[in-house]
Amino acid sequence: MDCGSLNFTHSSVVLLCGKGKFLTPKVGPLNASFQKNAEHLKLSRHLGLGSLDSFQHSSIKIKLPLKYRSPSLNLCQSYPLVIRSELPQNADFPRYYSKKEKKPFPVPIVELRRAARERVKKMKGQPKRPAPPPKNGLLVKRLIPVAYDVFNARITLINNLKKLLKVVRVHACSGCNEIHVGPVGHPFRSCRGPNAGFRKGLHVWTNATVDDIVFEVEAYHLYDRLGKRIPHQERFSIPRIPAVVELCIQAGVNIPEFPTKRRRKPIIRTGRKEFIDADESELPDPVPEFPETPLLTEIPDSEIVAPSDEVDIASLAEETLQAWEKMRGGASRLMKKYLVRVCGYCPEVHVGPSGHKAQNCGAHKHQQRNGQHGWQAAVLNDLIPPRYVWHVPDVNGPPLQRELRNFYGQAPAVVEICTQAGAVVPDEYKSTMRLDVGIPSDLREAELVV
Repeated sequence: MDCGSLNFTHSSVVLLCGKGKFLTPKVGPLNASFQKNAEHLKLSRHLGLGSLDSFQHSSIKIKLPLKYRSPSLNLCQSYPLVIRSELPQNADFPRYYSKKEKKPFPVPIVELRRAARERVKKMKGQPKRPAPPPKNGLLVKRLIPVAYDVFNARITLINNLKKLLKVVRVHACSGCNEIHVGPVGHPFRSCRGPNAGFRKGLHVWTNATVDDIVFEVEAYHLYDRLGKRIPHQERFSIPRIPAVVELCIQAGVNIPEFPTKRRRKPIIRTGRKEFIDADESELPDPVPEFPETPLLTEIPDSEIVAPSDEVDIASLAEETLQAWEKMRGGASRLMKKYLVRVCGYCPEVHVGPSGHKAQNCGAHKHQQRNGQHGWQAAVLNDLIPPRYVWHVPDVNGPPLQRELRNFYGQAPAVVEICTQAGAVVPDEYKSTMRLDVGIPSDLREAELVV
């Protein structure tokens, strides 16, 4: 038997053994194909597997053992069982760090020192190479369109969220910064705000705004990102703007309200930290290589119009989710070239090669550092906080129960709003939303769970 294919109309788990005997539990359609020289039996999933939540909410490739006997060769071959999943079925929630804990380094110090030693050893005896952009003061041309896309995606996200808030209920606690997406607020006692002890941790829910959902971290705007560090005395004279906007400006977005210095020649290094600008007087007037992308503007709250029907709501939710993914994906690409720093003790973010010198850190034991920040490399969640909220399995069903907290999942606030509005859940968020976890109907049934 050189090769062949099998089509089973009601099977998701197939047992093949002996002389072509097989057992097929009836759960859904499935195709199986195998070859003589292949190592596995490959199964392809179709729409009929909707009855299995674990298959419906996860991308799993299944390869089952195959044993067959060839009539001509009288041989029996067997192959092992391999089950592989590209995404985890369930993942832990993001860890909550108290105000007394320092953020971990994205890359451990030991690894950074090892990489530095290897880099010095590799460059020993070789001529010094010129610094690439943006370290030499020039822009990375291939990232200029990405910067414009991130800026416009942020504006699109804010405008669409203002419209979705007209049809999706979002609650915000007046005592802390926690929010909840759903018809009613959740009953969990997790408030850490003032007077939370008198309320035994219960939240005081109010209506949320876009600023509660998209928490924008502010940073100082730099006229020259290679210039001197901001001293403590100038902390009030320099404007502060959203850190994502500052990252886009340094990557090539031109905003008249926030001018920045654009160099056309690489800088000339005179020392380790000293440099001078090259003479650009002989250069002709700059000509843009490609037309600039028009910048979008935020819609005032008075001009917001709610979507009319369910089709428009679902379409708006899909567009909002795409803008969220586009903003985070583009910002992640920009952060690989344009350095972003974050304080290890507080949420302060600085877009630039080195942090500022403003002594305004008020985190735990800031007196020992004289208010100075502990700068380290930032990650994407430091620049764009995802704001995780509890996932409501059924909006029209019963509200969340305090006793069943361990069975509920979490998702970023933007993703949860779009999901309740009718958008399809992206695969990378399904693991924390726990879509394949069965939720007991009451506490008695939850106690029986092993």
